[in-house]
Amino acid sequence: MTRLVEVEQTRGRLAGPPLTPRTAVIWSVLRAELDRRAGAELTVLDVGGGTGGFAVPLAQAGHRVTVVDASPDALAALTRRAVDAGVADRVHAVQGDGDALAGLVEPASADMVLCHAVLEVVDDPAAVVAALADALHPGGAASVLVAGQAAAVLGRAMTGHLDVAAMLAADPAGAAGPRDTLRRRFTADDAAELLTAAGLDVEEVHGVRVLTDLLPAAVSDGQPAALLELELALAARPPWRDLAAQLHLFARRRA
Repeated sequence: MTRLVEVEQTRGRLAGPPLTPRTAVIWSVLRAELDRRAGAELTVLDVGGGTGGFAVPLAQAGHRVTVVDASPDALAALTRRAVDAGVADRVHAVQGDGDALAGLVEPASADMVLCHAVLEVVDDPAAVVAALADALHPGGAASVLVAGQAAAVLGRAMTGHLDVAAMLAADPAGAAGPRDTLRRRFTADDAAELLTAAGLDVEEVHGVRVLTDLLPAAVSDGQPAALLELELALAARPPWRDLAAQLHLFARRRA
């Protein structure tokens, strides 16, 4: 219940869309970092930040955010969103993909980096994570969100696609062949090892959408508050954490 209260407080400090099981766990972790740095204007790098679901609320909270994204349409939507929110002067859009990140940002220029749903699709996730770490000041924080392998196996099996579930479980990268929309999926240990190898110390690991994708719409739509509270209660607790559709890792660059 304490976590839920904290997240509800986040809504007041970070004006943005209503909190959902897809965002509440992440915002609760980010809020704790912002509270730790209370009073500071942070420089934030949001890789793959798209239309600004995180960037604009962070800018509204008084921080400066650079969004790197490969889609010009997404960046145009980001710019409109920032203008509408009155924070256009705090949001900077840069077109480019994750694999080119090292050439797009200055080393040690960010207090916080966000990298959400990017490592699943880039050519070289280790190089991207190394660029993320290099972009941080020593002691700076990284918020990394990746697709979970176990959830993909469970989800395919529950819908009767046992052959695909078997492929996902057997593949070291957690992919199901050339038609898969993602190049890879992660276990919590694999994702943590990737960050650690780049010089980041993983401080927290949470599951995002532990139950949400498994429930009938009638349940999730009919009991949204109860679902949100249960997601928050299970997010940091193995084995439920490791079955989440996405895994959220919060790490820090070694000083």
